[in-house]
Amino acid sequence: MPRIVTVDAFTSKPYAGNPAAVCVLPEPRDEAWMKNVAREMNLSETAFLHPTDSGFSLRWLTPAVEVALCGHATLASAHVLWQEGHVPQGETARFHTKSGLLTAVQKDGRIEMDFPATPNEPAELPAGMIEALGCKALYVGRNKFDYLVETDSEATVRALNPDHSVLRKLPARGIIVTARGTEYDFVSRFFAPGSGIDEDPVTGSAHCALGPYWAAKLGKTSFRAFQASPRGGEVGVRVEGDRVILSGQAVTVMDATLLV
Repeated sequence: MPRIVTVDAFTSKPYAGNPAAVCVLPEPRDEAWMKNVAREMNLSETAFLHPTDSGFSLRWLTPAVEVALCGHATLASAHVLWQEGHVPQGETARFHTKSGLLTAVQKDGRIEMDFPATPNEPAELPAGMIEALGCKALYVGRNKFDYLVETDSEATVRALNPDHSVLRKLPARGIIVTARGTEYDFVSRFFAPGSGIDEDPVTGSAHCALGPYWAAKLGKTSFRAFQASPRGGEVGVRVEGDRVILSGQAVTVMDATLLV
């Protein structure tokens, strides 16, 4: 029977950060089964892995859809691979995904992941989006996945209580809202009701857009970022050309066996 492990990602303590379910399989399983498991787990992402000749195949499913890029479930997957000995401690974890080859390494007590940058371009404001978010927009951009909105303050980001029924209709995976931080370089929140997740607690892939955006604004390439959801989580971000290095910690909170 396959095992499934729940890991809190982008946090050093349990019951914070972003929980992901990780299922390491000996061989591929059919898509209908993976969708059923993802719905059963009912987390923002469930990661399914199986070994290949040069690493692991990795797919990410929400309870509603499969996604092309996910940071926290990749962090959780790397954590499980090292913890359970699928990859020896100190060796690079290699993932073959819909977004190409992603790698993860252990460094200074954290996990560093090499992801593609997904910079945004200025975009027209979709009808109803700002009203649904309930904030000012200093900037609106769009990349291939999400809208990005810069607002006026960290306090505004933390206080957001959007109308998800309106955001659900937008033609995008989700909406990133960000502002300059006080303790951190920048803060953000991520809303993705159209993907089945009203608010994602900590979104690694969103920082692939946030990193290039704040690098251009602040004139530097290395950041301490915080995603200010109710669970919250810290993300290290380093922009290196067309790649973004994301870093964080992870904690295993549950180990279970799937009976069917």
